[in-house]
Amino acid sequence: MPITLVILGAFSVASCETVHFYSQAATGQLKILAGRKSIDHLVANEQTDPKLKLQLEWVRAIRAYAAGELHLPVDSAYSDYTQLDGEYALYNLIAAPEFSLSPKRWCYPIAGCASYRGYFDKSDAVRQEGRLRAQGYDVYLGPVPAYSTLGWFDDPVLSSFVNWKPDRLASLLFHELAHRRVYISGDTRFNESFATAVSRIALPDWRRRNGIPQPAVKSVAQARRVNGLMVAARKQLKSIYDNKDLGTEEKRARKAQTLQRLRHCYREASAGWVQDEKFARMIEKTNNATLALVSEYQSQVPAFVQLYRDSGEDWEAFYTAVEQLGALPKDTRKARLKVLSERAQASSKKVTGPSLQSDTCMSAAN
Repeated sequence: MPITLVILGAFSVASCETVHFYSQAATGQLKILAGRKSIDHLVANEQTDPKLKLQLEWVRAIRAYAAGELHLPVDSAYSDYTQLDGEYALYNLIAAPEFSLSPKRWCYPIAGCASYRGYFDKSDAVRQEGRLRAQGYDVYLGPVPAYSTLGWFDDPVLSSFVNWKPDRLASLLFHELAHRRVYISGDTRFNESFATAVSRIALPDWRRRNGIPQPAVKSVAQARRVNGLMVAARKQLKSIYDNKDLGTEEKRARKAQTLQRLRHCYREASAGWVQDEKFARMIEKTNNATLALVSEYQSQVPAFVQLYRDSGEDWEAFYTAVEQLGALPKDTRKARLKVLSERAQASSKKVTGPSLQSDTCMSAAN
């Protein structure tokens, strides 16, 4: 997740953002940078907590793999460590209109427009969340353990994620480093799906090399089932919102019914699952904003995976193809990605066969 903060001159830029927003953003970013400590020095220091030292050694190994095998521009990124005062780095706000799955967009200097707004101060985020709810938006406010400054600064490892399991830590760093390789201003879905795809493609090989077991088939199937339910809910809601024959109250009622069906189908599908708390929390909070957020990070991932295959599974060729795709006009880019997604879907069905469970439940549940 990128958040580019142009500290010098940010307050003179004419935009819809407030001076207060840039003030808290600049203050938060500078505080994180001021607290950096060299990972090499921490690992060499006998006074460093052994658990932290082990995690930082994993970070060094992940950085080496990202630079050597994935050809990502690691440079000095994640070579330092910052202990945060709080649990998370910042809080992201995502909003969508009552009858739309297109997220509200905020515009920033250099980084362009994005479908989220990050706050280092949680109280500021909560106040803005209340304002948007009062305006009729569906809103999601969530903690963010990590973000990328897109190479403007050497991002440090943060205490908010340093203790994650090695493969989850690798997944995060691959994702954030991918933003430093390719970033298309004003296209959140493209950027996040690309970075997610890089992480997803790289992880199996990284796990094998480090003797870490691949995820259990059951847990992968559960994640796919939840994603299938959310895709089905999105399809139904879009049909409702696009129906010009429906009045406001009818749309509101059908929206509520669809979200109720989604929760029913999840409870039915997850009966007997182990450790499903994260899925349950996500489903219970589902609204237009959360569905938009999932789509921003996931919807174009199959297209990028297919593009990687088309590039001969060569990282440099893949990045060149992604850059060429990103240089196209946005509508042309979307059309190309749609074709790639359709090819990926067709290929997946040949291997696994079609799965209609999610659509069937969403259509039949009462």
